[in-house]
Amino acid sequence: MEGLNLQGWLPIRVWQEAGQWWVDWCWFGDKPLSQPFFGDAVEDVLRLPFNQAFRRQTPLHALAQWQHQSPGLAPSAFIFHASRCGSTLISQMLAQLDDHIVISEPPPLDRLLRSDLPAAERCAALKGLLSAYGQPRRGVERRLVIKLDAWNIGELSRLRECFPDTPWLFVYRDPLEIAVSHLRRPGMHMVPGMIGPSVLDDGVPYTGPEDFIARRVGKLLQVGLEQCQALAAVAVNYTELPEAMAGRLADFFQLDEAQRRQAFATVGRHAKQPAQGFTGDSEEKRREASALLRELVMRWAQGPYEALKSLPP
Repeated sequence: MEGLNLQGWLPIRVWQEAGQWWVDWCWFGDKPLSQPFFGDAVEDVLRLPFNQAFRRQTPLHALAQWQHQSPGLAPSAFIFHASRCGSTLISQMLAQLDDHIVISEPPPLDRLLRSDLPAAERCAALKGLLSAYGQPRRGVERRLVIKLDAWNIGELSRLRECFPDTPWLFVYRDPLEIAVSHLRRPGMHMVPGMIGPSVLDDGVPYTGPEDFIARRVGKLLQVGLEQCQALAAVAVNYTELPEAMAGRLADFFQLDEAQRRQAFATVGRHAKQPAQGFTGDSEEKRREASALLRELVMRWAQGPYEALKSLPP
């Protein structure tokens, strides 16, 4: 691995095989990551003829070696969220800024956070991974923001072992609206067994999709609440968006006046589907909710939601 040069390459997958951990890299060159999710960006660059002909795979320890040879930007902020609650809107607004690298829900990060690697080895790999994502590939980048998967709120302590000083926020929303969104189109963590063991598991048999989703939304909000209370973190309600990006969130992300204006250039678009216009859909979701879903959300999720709303700004 002497003289390792991975400039322009980003890790797109980590996996374990026969007791050995490996990293799959893909060539991005200086292409900015403007898509709503890291997986979308990976799909785009995998279509390039170069990436269809050439791939690079390295042992996991190459992440730490590359970090030593070419340190990337340290993460400036982490975004945690309860899912379907505006976190993608925030990350897409930040992605408009030339000096920001925004990595949204990269699968390798989730894989390492929930791995059974020894703590020191896991931390070294996590630091190396985020250093790789923080490489200034265009030469103008100054800040690195990472948006995690919703269930990664359960791995916050593991992330803070490696990055104790990096500020983080938790974005949340009325649980009935989150639940309706997942009933329409379930996220991975709202499909039984799809993401494997996580903080969302409660070991209680479920009676149907409404019950399963309501309990998982409640668990997300409860764990987010507990972490915010324990660490005096910033909690952001969906109802504050996008205006908060010109106020307290602009302060949180250390945006100047010009950056605040530039960030709002994306507000007229749908966060997850940029080709479509963005409009609030809270009332539509609430009208769609069945009596059963309302009852289950009230039982499992309303309490932590109200407690989150009562936290100091």
